[in-house]
Amino acid sequence: MPSFSLVKNQLKTLALLGGLTALFVGIGGAIGPTYLYGALFFALLMNVGAYFYSDQIVLRMNGARIVDRSSAPDLYGMVEELATKAELPTPKVAIIEDPAPNAFATGRNPEKGVVAVTTGILRILDRRELRGVIAHELGHIKNRDILLQSVAAVIASSISGVANLLMWLPLFGGSDDEDAPNPLAALALAFVAPMAATLIQFGISRSREFLADETGARIAGDPEALASALMKLERGVQAMPSPAQPATASMFIVNPFGGTDAPHASFGGGGVSKWFSTHPSTTERVQRLRALRA
Repeated sequence: MPSFSLVKNQLKTLALLGGLTALFVGIGGAIGPTYLYGALFFALLMNVGAYFYSDQIVLRMNGARIVDRSSAPDLYGMVEELATKAELPTPKVAIIEDPAPNAFATGRNPEKGVVAVTTGILRILDRRELRGVIAHELGHIKNRDILLQSVAAVIASSISGVANLLMWLPLFGGSDDEDAPNPLAALALAFVAPMAATLIQFGISRSREFLADETGARIAGDPEALASALMKLERGVQAMPSPAQPATASMFIVNPFGGTDAPHASFGGGGVSKWFSTHPSTTERVQRLRALRA
């Protein structure tokens, strides 16, 4: 019988895909009657792509390359060992050429899971800390977060692309007045669509990061290793923000654009800023991890 967590994430995924369809159809209808059917077709196409190919899309968006035991023996062996401890199939392993230290997991289910790490994280973490990070990502796979996160990233990227298209749409007209796009509606939606993409990322519960931290700490048997890694990663992304795609920011173990505790990223690290962050505070995550040692 499926777990409550699995059913909950499946329902969230269906809600995201349904919301994508409604949003695109609404955009098409607001712009003009002739755009309605095209928007519906595009939404259905994106639904299929987001559900079945979101992991591949996310990996390509971040320039990740799959490695194996022969090309990355230490990293692959670490993932394999921790996956066995977590009672999971060994996921594929990918490396992203990015000096900013970070990692994420993706895939449609545990059988198709992928753990991706940047070259930056391999450079700054010691072996014990890297085990903590890998265990965290396996925690996402074990908790069935990966499909939801991947679908959300693809949808956010699609909405951003549509927003860019809408900025130019008023320059083009139809064959008659009835077919011509509504320029005011197009411009308004061009500003609303990116906000919708951001809200989708906020909608991915930040509590899943806390749960993956706890699950990962138990898989590795070393909460302090992940706590130490998170502090290093926070400093690392502050010093070197990533060229990662904004739509996939919520998938990474820490915010790739400066971290949640950076002054410029969190407006002091508290208050209203916590409502508008794709990640919980690193300080709070570290405190919770260290509490597990008690």
